[in-house]
Amino acid sequence: MDTPAPNPESGSVTAPRDLAQLSAVEIVGANAVDLMTAAAVKLGLYEGTDDDVDLAEARILIDSLAGLVNAAVPHLGHHHAAPLRDGLSSLQTAFREASAIPDPPGQGPGE
Repeated sequence: MDTPAPNPESGSVTAPRDLAQLSAVEIVGANAVDLMTAAAVKLGLYEGTDDDVDLAEARILIDSLAGLVNAAVPHLGHHHAAPLRDGLSSLQTAFREASAIPDPPGQGPGE
C-alpha cells in the first residue's frame, strides 16, 4: 500500500525515497527547525505576527520541541545538540516574557 506523498508546497519531503537520502541528524534538525519556527510565529516574534500571539499553541510547540530535543540529544552529540538546546532556551525565554501570568518554576513549556 502506497502512502500519499506530502504536499511539496508545504516544504515537506516529497517522497519516502527522499528521506532515505537524509541522515537521522538532518531529519531531526529539519523537524526541530519547523517546530522552532512555528513556536516563534505563535509567540509573535516574526514581523507581522505580533497580532497573532497564541501562547497556548506556542506552549504545545515548545513542549513538542523539548521532547524531540531531549530524546535526540544523546544521539546527536554536542555539535548538533547545542544549537537545538539554544533555540529551545530562547523560545522558553520569549514565552516567559510574553506571558502575563508566569508559570511556577519547572512548569513552563518544555521544562
